[in-house]
Amino acid sequence: MRGLRVVAGIEGVPELLRVDKVGLLRSWSEGTPLHLARPGDAVWYRDAKRLLREMRARGVAHNDIAKPQNWLMTPEGRAAVIDFQLASVHRRKGRWFRVLPREDLRHLLKQKRAYADALLVPSERRMLARKSWPSRIWMATGKRAYNFVTRRLMNWSDGEGAEDRIARDRPALRALAEREDIRDIVLCTYALPARGVGVYGFFETDMAADELRALVPEARAELVQGMAEFPRREGRVREDILHLIAANQLDELAVALQGTPELAGLVEGIVSGRQNLTERVLKR
Repeated sequence: MRGLRVVAGIEGVPELLRVDKVGLLRSWSEGTPLHLARPGDAVWYRDAKRLLREMRARGVAHNDIAKPQNWLMTPEGRAAVIDFQLASVHRRKGRWFRVLPREDLRHLLKQKRAYADALLVPSERRMLARKSWPSRIWMATGKRAYNFVTRRLMNWSDGEGAEDRIARDRPALRALAEREDIRDIVLCTYALPARGVGVYGFFETDMAADELRALVPEARAELVQGMAEFPRREGRVREDILHLIAANQLDELAVALQGTPELAGLVEGIVSGRQNLTERVLKR
């Protein structure tokens, strides 16, 4: 399995290669990464659960579902899973195997909490609150050592904890949208040098930059940027554009803007005022 990029159980995708007799397909899958697609309807999450059930039936645990980049939304609105480099295949579905698919599902629910919290049902919230014993051991021991080595000694910056930051700080920041001088808010994450994830807040407002900065504590959002108008298409905010600006991924931004020349001038103004000028990319 290691080294392959595979997509699981997508209807209509021609079979190119079977891997370890578990029915996984090695193929190109067109789609938008979850942290940019940010699905807000129940259809995508039902489809994602279907994929996890199919994987479990074949004795497969993905083991890297926590990364939103490993989930895609296809052009048809379906769910796709990629990057099985850490996946494991189990001929016997014993106690250890039962733990791994449960963790895959719990990590999917964390994505659902981050992008569509209102869709979580009580049973899903209970599952999120109950970590498995391997997860509890990892959080208390191995993760601390991992973070110290990678972030402090090796100067890596990854996206671990991005959804936790957004989930923690969103309520207080979203409450600002109730002010008459703030029309809308979009929160994004970006990589901080050697210390994980920062929050970048975009505010649709006419407030001056220093006034906005004084209103938003840096502990809630390290970077804030105000603008008179958000880029929209058919009335919906183009959050994918704001996420790319927050990450300073201008090449990808140019691709995202193709076919929408009417947004070019507006987005150019937002880019010129962006607060993050580094090219460090979140590796979740």
